[in-house]
Amino acid sequence: MPVGREATLVCVVDDLSSYKVAWLRVDTQTILTIHSHVITKNHRIGVSHSDHRTWYLHIKEIRETDRGWYMCQINTDPMKSQVGFLDVVVPPDILDNETSTDMVVRENSNVAFKCAARGSPPPTITWRREGGQKIQTGNGEVACIDGPSFNITKVNRLHMGAYLCIASNGVPPSVSKRISLIVHFPPMVWIPDQLVGVAEGQEITLECHSEAYPKSINYWTKDKGDIIAHGAKYEPVLVDNAYKVHMKLTIRAVSEQDYGSYKCVAKNSLGDTDGTIKVYSLPHTTSRPKHKDKGRNRKYGPNDIDPGLSAKQRELKQGRYDEDLDSGTISTWTLSWSSAFLVLTAVLALL
Repeated sequence: MPVGREATLVCVVDDLSSYKVAWLRVDTQTILTIHSHVITKNHRIGVSHSDHRTWYLHIKEIRETDRGWYMCQINTDPMKSQVGFLDVVVPPDILDNETSTDMVVRENSNVAFKCAARGSPPPTITWRREGGQKIQTGNGEVACIDGPSFNITKVNRLHMGAYLCIASNGVPPSVSKRISLIVHFPPMVWIPDQLVGVAEGQEITLECHSEAYPKSINYWTKDKGDIIAHGAKYEPVLVDNAYKVHMKLTIRAVSEQDYGSYKCVAKNSLGDTDGTIKVYSLPHTTSRPKHKDKGRNRKYGPNDIDPGLSAKQRELKQGRYDEDLDSGTISTWTLSWSSAFLVLTAVLALL
């Protein structure tokens, strides 16, 4: 019977005649009632009957101390009696003075969680992480841990969060206590791209990731260490997620003065660190102009190709000429023949 309810014990007597029915507490040998009269001074005790055959002992607002054996007794000779056990069940209750409280520790230290509860039957203890996260242990990850205590060796930032001690014994309601574990560690920085190229006039976004707890102060600097403020040229953005920060810096309309080194900086009470991103200039990309030649479709004639070549060689040379026309390099080809002609003329004049 759950604590706080009313318990009723029943005793059925046939052919009672003029005999009396009494109710007693066995373990203390206390007389509670005799026939229709309440003897005890306990105001929670009452007695009733139905046609002098079925007798009821009523205990209001039962307590854990009411658990035990009770006797229905008839004053015959010899005495007749019947006993029954009243079991009082109590929902679990967590004992705060024997249970861990919120903890703040440095990374790589050891922590111990403990939880104590009372109730009847004795409660069982189960540990879970808030939000359904797995518990990181030395043997891997587990969804829950059974038992009043567990330890974490060399705690790290992945252990940070809230842990729930849940006590249950089959008597509703189950109860829980939330224990927060905070892990302190100095900042660290990770940069996806340390070398970034951009052409003048373009827009670029630099990215940097940091982790720290207590939460860090994050900002960007350039070259001489001046902090970059939000404005028309620069737009620094911080995306905060627990102990992680995603830093972004957008540079609009990049000019020559914007090339150089940029630093993302993270600081907290345990230290500071930074990472460098080098922004360099990329040339503008332009399309190659097509070469126009009125003689694009002209073939080599008998006067253009060395008559000393075989028919096969002349055919191959004609093909190369056509390819040069198509690729736009005929100007270089023509220049080479013109240069050779001028050199040959100059040599003949000297002779």
